[in-house]
Amino acid sequence: MENKKPDNVVYTVEAGYNANVLPYATGVGAPVIRVDDVVSWKSRGIDNVNKELGNKFNELKLQYEKLMQEYEWNELVYSAKFSFEPVIGEIYHLYRDAEGVNFLSLIGPNEWNKEHIGTFKLNSDKKWILLNVVDSQLY
Repeated sequence: MENKKPDNVVYTVEAGYNANVLPYATGVGAPVIRVDDVVSWKSRGIDNVNKELGNKFNELKLQYEKLMQEYEWNELVYSAKFSFEPVIGEIYHLYRDAEGVNFLSLIGPNEWNKEHIGTFKLNSDKKWILLNVVDSQLY
């Protein structure tokens, strides 16, 4: 019975009485050691990250769609028939003739009776900027 110590005394044969060097409380009056519930913290973190990544994905998707539209309009204008060198900063109009061939002109849509596809401006990067479109189904 001499070797038996009470439950509230921290004692080991190897270390002796070592309650003052332990990283946790050992007395009966010490606060309770509780393991934090990190599952809810993790799930909130995962939700926040998923929302942020989803928003970035949607933003990139919109940018991609806009880029593809710009590409398609530029391809349409550059494949159109014109016999002049377009000037940067000028406004041009894209038309479709009776045979279905697209052509570029300086003449505005209200000055003659041709099938108007859209109005474009050539920027310094030689990219056609769409200013307005009559019907987006035409291209």
